[in-house]
Amino acid sequence: MPPTTSSGEPVRVLVVDDQELFRRGLTMLLGVESGIEVVGEAGDGDEGAALAAACAPDVVLLDIRMPKRTGLEACTAIKEAVPSAKIIMLTVSDEEADLYEAVKSGASGYLLKDSSIEEVAQAVRVVADGQSLISPSMAVKLIDEFKQMSRPEREAPGGLRLTERELEVLRLVAKGLNNREVAKQLFISENTVKNHVRNILEKLQLHSRMEAVMYAVREKLLDIP
Repeated sequence: MPPTTSSGEPVRVLVVDDQELFRRGLTMLLGVESGIEVVGEAGDGDEGAALAAACAPDVVLLDIRMPKRTGLEACTAIKEAVPSAKIIMLTVSDEEADLYEAVKSGASGYLLKDSSIEEVAQAVRVVADGQSLISPSMAVKLIDEFKQMSRPEREAPGGLRLTERELEVLRLVAKGLNNREVAKQLFISENTVKNHVRNILEKLQLHSRMEAVMYAVREKLLDIP
């Protein structure tokens, strides 16, 4: 099934990387993928942020190490200019400390630069569908960080409670599982998982799956060691 937006249009992708050969190669390969349209490419963080604001892509592939403006700074700027854009950080290692900050700044996850074009296309499909691209090992590290964060000053509105099924879904999302994997674990449909995630976000008045995990850890809703 080719990656498309909910309207059926191709997923519009922006590639931002200072390594010209890598950037142009990725742009060329993605350009021939069904259901994906590369709307631009940029060689540094400043140019990437400006181009994102101008063309409002669905997905941004963003290098974490760049001149002029780092990937982390560009991530923040892009999310401010185009809140609907989903950002995938490009990195040579999943041990990059900045990746945690990037996810907390609004990135939907990360992708290793040695990934195959099939993996890149699948990553674009996953985040365009509203899911997070977080590996189980990254999820554990993020949860450990969130545990150290202080309790938020703004409390969620009183009386809001997640159902047992919603808590089950949230626990699996917190472990880094995508919608398909959650559905398989709970023996429910992928569409049902999407509905549960949407209900969780609405109840907690949050904007992303990762924010929901952060909230759940802070409020001790998860039985994660």
